[in-house]
Amino acid sequence: MTLRRLVLAAALALPFTAFAQAPIVIKFSHVVAPDTPKGKGAQRFKELAEQRTGGKVKVELYPNSQLYKDKEELEALQLGSVQMLAPSLAKFGPLGAKEFEVFDLPFIFKDTAAFRAVTDGQLGADLFKKLEPKGIKGLAYWDNGFHIMSANKPLHTVADFKGMKMRIQSSKVLDAQMRALGAIPQVMAFSELYQALQSGVVDGTEGVPSNFYTQKIFEVQKHMTLSNHGHLAYAVIVNKKFWDGLPADIRTQLEGAVKDATVYANAIAATENATSLDKIKASGKTTIYTPTPAEITEWKKALMPVHKEMESRVGKTTVEAAYKATGFVAPK
Repeated sequence: MTLRRLVLAAALALPFTAFAQAPIVIKFSHVVAPDTPKGKGAQRFKELAEQRTGGKVKVELYPNSQLYKDKEELEALQLGSVQMLAPSLAKFGPLGAKEFEVFDLPFIFKDTAAFRAVTDGQLGADLFKKLEPKGIKGLAYWDNGFHIMSANKPLHTVADFKGMKMRIQSSKVLDAQMRALGAIPQVMAFSELYQALQSGVVDGTEGVPSNFYTQKIFEVQKHMTLSNHGHLAYAVIVNKKFWDGLPADIRTQLEGAVKDATVYANAIAATENATSLDKIKASGKTTIYTPTPAEITEWKKALMPVHKEMESRVGKTTVEAAYKATGFVAPK
C-alpha cells in the first residue's frame, strides 16, 4: 500500500515539476526594425536575460509592429498580452502621464549630456513613478538621438512649413510644435508612414536618421534638414504586476540585463544615426541640408511659445525641473 501511494504521489508530482521548470516567457514588442538602436538593444537584453537566468527566462522579440501598432501596444502591456515594451516617450501623454511630454518640447536639449541629465537624474525617476498607478513599471531610458525634418520640399526657414502636412506621434506638444511652424500635424502610426509619404497623404515628418534609413523613408522624401530640434528616446517598461510577481533573484538578474543593454543601446545610437545619415547621402535620393545659425535661431523663436503654451499641460514644475537639469536658455 505504501509503495502504491509513493508511485501515485510521484505521478501526481510530475506535471507540477514540469510546470516549475517551464521558462518564464517575456514577450517584448516594439514598432521599429531589428537593425535599429532600439532593435539591437532589445536583442542584447534578450541575450543577457536568457544567459544570466540560465534559461529560466525566455525573451520573445516582436519587432516592426508584428503584434501591435503604436496606439495598441501600451494597452496590450496593461492587459498583460505582452510583458515588455520600449515605446517612445511621446506615447505616455495620451495615457495620462502628461509630464512625459516635457521631452517633446522643441530645442530643450542642447546636446546628449543635457538629455542624460534628465533621464539619469531625479526628474527621470519621478516621471517613472507616474506610470506605476497605471500598472506600468519603468526600467530604463534608451537614447536614440536628435530629430531631423524630412519633406518633399526644402525646409530651411519657418515660412517653408506653411501648409505642409507633417506626420507626428500622438503628442499635444508635437502638435503645437508643427502648428507654431505653420504646418498641419497628422498623427499616424509609424508602421503606416512609408506608404503615407509615398502616396502623398502626408508631405513630411520628423525622426532620426537610423529610422529614416531602416524604414526607407529617404526613398520617398527628397529633402532632409539637420535641425536637431527634438529628441527621440524610449522607455523600457514592463507590466508591473508581472514584474512584481517574479522571483526576487530572477528580477535582480533581469535588472542587471536591462542596465547593461541600456549602456549598449545608448552607445550605439550616435554611431548608428551617423552611419545611417552617410548611407542616405550615398544613396543620392535625398538632399541633406544643414541650417545656418540664423535659421536655427528663427526656428527657436517661432517655437518658444510652445514651451509657455504647454506649461499648463506638462506642469510648470516639470518644465522648470527640466530647464534646471538641461541648462536650457531661451533664444534672445
